[in-house]
Amino acid sequence: MTQLFKKAACFTDIHFGMKNNARQHNIDCENFVTWFIEQAKERECETCIFLGDWHHQRSAINISTLNYSISNLKKLNEAFEKVYFIVGNHDLFYRDKREISSVVFANELANIHVVDDWLVEDEVAIIPWLVGDEWKQIKKMKCKYMFGHFELPHFKMNAMVEMPDIGTIRSDHFKNVGQVFTGHFHKRQHSGNISYIGNPFPHNFADVWDDDRGAMFLEWDKKPEYKIWPDAPRYRSINLSKLLEDPETVLEPNSYIRVKVDLDISYEEANFIKENFAQNYDIRDLSLIPQKKEEHAQEVEGEIHFESVDQIVTNQLSKIESDTFENNVLIEIYHNL
Repeated sequence: MTQLFKKAACFTDIHFGMKNNARQHNIDCENFVTWFIEQAKERECETCIFLGDWHHQRSAINISTLNYSISNLKKLNEAFEKVYFIVGNHDLFYRDKREISSVVFANELANIHVVDDWLVEDEVAIIPWLVGDEWKQIKKMKCKYMFGHFELPHFKMNAMVEMPDIGTIRSDHFKNVGQVFTGHFHKRQHSGNISYIGNPFPHNFADVWDDDRGAMFLEWDKKPEYKIWPDAPRYRSINLSKLLEDPETVLEPNSYIRVKVDLDISYEEANFIKENFAQNYDIRDLSLIPQKKEEHAQEVEGEIHFESVDQIVTNQLSKIESDTFENNVLIEIYHNL
């Protein structure tokens, strides 16, 4: 029996160009790729599988970001015999079709195969971002491994809110697949035979106190190994009183810190604390957040229902009352964006 790979090094959702094409973010991405390749070589991985969302912006690529993007694609091309490069939703110009992507030029590199259509070979399925009714075909799939960029209900989205079931793809559609590894949601999480492998590093305060990100290494027929990038940026939120008790455990290198001022201190004292920490610890940013005098928890009665962005927009367009526009035409225009 032939195998698509012997040892595969995997990562996902790096998002070059995030934070308004911030240079620091692109440098973090580059440093991660360098570390990732080192780890893969230590494990003698001949194959790389990227699980989607190489770029962050869907409609345009900044010139500086483009240079980082091409440079790191070349690194992957040189490091591996084969790179399977899944197209994620952020890589697509249109969310609901795959005809135009921002990563098509990666095909010009000899060892990179951009997966913009279903690839099924040697008991492995590699699936790009699903469009239209493609999700219905998943139930018919039988394979040992499946890699994709899936949006599955009941997993935590990037804002740490559970993805609702919108009546399309579900986890039980993968019952004939041995193991499913996917990108899209950035939090590393597992349920049944499905694993969101986790993005390379925390991106913002939605990832506060969650450092379980990095890469996955998979040897055929073995359990996957998950590895955290040790030099990743970290996001922390903490009360000032707690921080002052033991700053060394919180003020780690490359950290972004939000400190809630829960002590009665003056403006001058607050600035002194901030400057002192900035000088003595290798942190990237520390913000002092005044604590509100009264914080009331809002009580919500009844069951909360979530809608997808597409559902919300479609519902709003259908409610427009106008003698000039036809609702169905507006909805069609939106779905073609």
